[in-house]
Amino acid sequence: MGNKVKSIGLIGLGMVAGVAASFQFSAIAQKITAAPLPLEELRQLSDVFGLIKTDYVETVDDKKLLTEAISGMVSSLDPHSVYLDKKAFREMRETVAGKFVGIGVEVGLEDGYIKVVSPIEDTPAFKAGIKAGDLITRIDGTLIKGSSLDESVKKMRGEPHSKVSVTISRKDEDKPLVFNITREEIRVQSVKAKIVEPGYAWVRISQFQEPTLDDMARKVAALYQQNPHIKGLVLDLRNDPGGVVPGAIGVSAAFLPKDSVIVSTNGQLPTSKETFYGRQEFYAPRAKSDPLARLPAALKDVPMVVLVNAGSASASEIVAGALQDYKRATIMGQQTFGKGSVQTLRQLTADTAVKLTTARYYTPKNRAIQARGITPDLLVDETAEGDGLNRLRVREADLQKHLGNDKEPEGEAKRDVLEDEQRIAALAKKYKPVEFGSKDDFQLKQALNHFKGLPVQLSKAEARPASDVGETKPDTTPKPDTKAK
Repeated sequence: MGNKVKSIGLIGLGMVAGVAASFQFSAIAQKITAAPLPLEELRQLSDVFGLIKTDYVETVDDKKLLTEAISGMVSSLDPHSVYLDKKAFREMRETVAGKFVGIGVEVGLEDGYIKVVSPIEDTPAFKAGIKAGDLITRIDGTLIKGSSLDESVKKMRGEPHSKVSVTISRKDEDKPLVFNITREEIRVQSVKAKIVEPGYAWVRISQFQEPTLDDMARKVAALYQQNPHIKGLVLDLRNDPGGVVPGAIGVSAAFLPKDSVIVSTNGQLPTSKETFYGRQEFYAPRAKSDPLARLPAALKDVPMVVLVNAGSASASEIVAGALQDYKRATIMGQQTFGKGSVQTLRQLTADTAVKLTTARYYTPKNRAIQARGITPDLLVDETAEGDGLNRLRVREADLQKHLGNDKEPEGEAKRDVLEDEQRIAALAKKYKPVEFGSKDDFQLKQALNHFKGLPVQLSKAEARPASDVGETKPDTTPKPDTKAK
């Protein structure tokens, strides 16, 4: 039991949305092996350090040199291993806990600017009057057009009670609006749920954080109180970059038979060779009661569609893979990101740590999805006209130094000429972000059509090879529930 609880600290996360982990640390000294040190290479490192100190054009701080050396050594391994300095370590802990210090807006990119998808209720941005659809053009007076989303988000975050100036361009307003906002601690709601049509529920998980499982159980229970006879449930994992693995195990367990195998891991360490089941000891080991106990029994049998896309990574792929392997849900959308590796956090000091890839993870049928992803049962584009902004996303297989797929090394998903042409077409059409769960959400409409036995408009693009899960490659031949309109 002790080893299993310790191993639950393993994490999985996507490249797009920051880091997530549970904090179970071991002293680095305990991990040192008896392997001989490469003295010649270490001597070279010492020599280079000395050369920089004596010959470089200006004085360089010792701490900076050594920190960068550590960072370079770790980041050379794969895209997900990284050295976390004080700031990055703090941000990671905030992400895991589902809270951060900022102004409280959900944002996306549009025409080079940051678009407010929604202000979070009762946050400084909400109280100041920032609205959905506003374009953020300047932060503290600095023009942000062309900046990355991550860079702009970091500028809006800061210390509690510090101030930030946000300039807004709003439709129907002749002049820019300037808001001077005091940052506060924001608690993120990673789960949204609603009845989208009579008898049909939509549950969206935007990221797997420590509160996610409790939030999902509470909101799904509320949906069943609102409508005890739900005929179909859509689990929306699009653009979910992953997060804490216990959350993914718990979400999977909510829909599967008790004690089902959810995911397994394998690496060099004995503790990385684990199988995780749908039991409380794996998804909520420190909770006083089982968060899934409040869920209605009907959840085990309700017809399900899981929506995924190229932004669905890591923990969200664990859920999609498990539900697909057990044929519990129809997976719909586009090929997922393909991050099938596990990261473990090793704390170095009180304020710094190394996040190191320590294992691969596998679906219940022992599929390795690293650099491959989950292939949907029904390939459906983001919009009726094509795959929209989803075509602009990179996947794990596109990243330099990505870990290979140990099960199917020749079957890794790689960008081909057709996909490059589709990316160019998507750029030319200037697609706008889809508001997931809205009346204009094309993939959600197709999921509802699938429940109702109506035609589903399949992807116009060439399908990727199907994963070996017992099913054949999705058939694009018109059928009663998959006929293209």
